[in-house]
Amino acid sequence: MESGHHTVRQLRYSPAVGSPHGVEVLDFAALRSMDTHRRRVLPQRPDFHVLALIASGTGTHEADFHTYRLAEGSAVWIRPGMVHRWSDIDACDGPLVLFRPGFLRGLTTSEATAPACRHLDRQRLALALLAAEHLGREHDAAAHTPHLASPALLSHLLAALVLRAFHDAPAPTGTVPAANRSTEVFRAYRAAVEEHFTDWHHVADYARALGYDVRTLTRATRAATGTGAKTFLDQRILLEARRLLAHTDLPVAGCARRLGFRDAGNFTAFFRRQAATPPAAWRAAYGAPDTRGA
Repeated sequence: MESGHHTVRQLRYSPAVGSPHGVEVLDFAALRSMDTHRRRVLPQRPDFHVLALIASGTGTHEADFHTYRLAEGSAVWIRPGMVHRWSDIDACDGPLVLFRPGFLRGLTTSEATAPACRHLDRQRLALALLAAEHLGREHDAAAHTPHLASPALLSHLLAALVLRAFHDAPAPTGTVPAANRSTEVFRAYRAAVEEHFTDWHHVADYARALGYDVRTLTRATRAATGTGAKTFLDQRILLEARRLLAHTDLPVAGCARRLGFRDAGNFTAFFRRQAATPPAAWRAAYGAPDTRGA
């Protein structure tokens, strides 16, 4: 994704030698040593999960237009598709875990709704670091002693770390009793939105595809998020619109087409209504000026 002064690297999951199971454990020191050109400070969009714990030090991280101050106890979770950058981690220490979508059973991109960054108190941080250390030791054992490798064990240890660091995030399948019907309806809706939001802009489209009525989707979404199904859908479209405007050089009309709007006028009206500012003003503030659309 390119936009005048901004270039967003599309990062593909590429495991290190000895990390064939869809998960990799390293730390901030290793990240800095591998990134001598400091590309970490530039916008990047991974197709994998990144979970990091700040054991000591301070720094700054940005994810999808939010800036987070990092300090001891910060827990960061970057999901596939997020645009983020490690704007300042020179003084940060702690573990980083990279894992493929699908490695953690029952956890998909659309189900990972925890905040990008949160703070853990000292007790929770200590327990999360222990969980990360256990995962790291098993990962090293799997890398150096293949006959000890167990993807299932690594997956369970990763699930424990996720639950410890993000205790109110949706639990991976098999770790808690089955969710009630409302939760399952919302998860189905959320997954469908993630797949089709560039084509389907009406809740009725999802209701037909999923076999529910609009009221059922609205009740389930409100119970899970506090907002209705239409608001949830509009916010997902808006997030992608912001990403396109800030991080690509597409004209407004091109952004409109990418997001399934019939013309730039409809897209501009939608963006202005949702963001309280026209697309050009958003681009001027967060990306490169656009002289080819309103």
